[in-house]
Amino acid sequence: MSITNEPHSQHISRQFSQELEALKTHLMTMGGLVEKQVQDATRSLLETDTALAQRVVANDRHVNDMQVKIDDECTLLLVRRQPAASDLRLVLAVTRATSDLERIGDEADKIARNALELVESNSGNCGFVEVRLISEHVRKMVSDSLTSFAHFDTELALKVVREDDHVDSEYKTAMRSLMTLMMEDVRAISPVLSIMWMLRSLERIGDHASNLAEYVIYLVKGMDVRHQNADEVACSIRAEDGSPPVSG
Repeated sequence: MSITNEPHSQHISRQFSQELEALKTHLMTMGGLVEKQVQDATRSLLETDTALAQRVVANDRHVNDMQVKIDDECTLLLVRRQPAASDLRLVLAVTRATSDLERIGDEADKIARNALELVESNSGNCGFVEVRLISEHVRKMVSDSLTSFAHFDTELALKVVREDDHVDSEYKTAMRSLMTLMMEDVRAISPVLSIMWMLRSLERIGDHASNLAEYVIYLVKGMDVRHQNADEVACSIRAEDGSPPVSG
């Protein structure tokens, strides 16, 4: 009489699927916290709310703790389950994504610390318009990149990659405007420099959001599109899908 291990294999497979889903859920939870950190950091400046800025600084530790916890989960999954193909890509994509989310959290922390200095020094609202514009743009990028990860949506991921070029353009325009302001009024140099550092952090957040979107394309298509511009990424996706190139 032979003994089959099919029920046991199905049980293991079901457990593994649940573990992968839990991993994805934990990543989304971390992403939600990081997205709120970005929003609250810029709000603390725009609304001159020092208590909110201090809360962002304090919460950065929670972001770091979540990264460590998720990385440990990924390591355990790799050792215990030895995943292959798309399952392996998911674990690797989550590991990479937590790194970018942690760095977004670091940039939010920098923004909050600069906001504290500006609010406490009562430096006025110079540069607030630029911060508001770019912060809304990059927060949407972070949100869309997380949504694309949750739904394995490569079209939305590609949109995020394209948006990074627009953020870079907005950042350069804002920096030129602020440089002109400093040359016209030496009293504005100190607060404007702080605003510039905040804008630099926002621009980097856009870069990390774009990285998250690229991991979605890697996860779904199995293609590494890092270091490609948006048009190259689009061409790579079309080629993988077997679609004809777009002329023009």
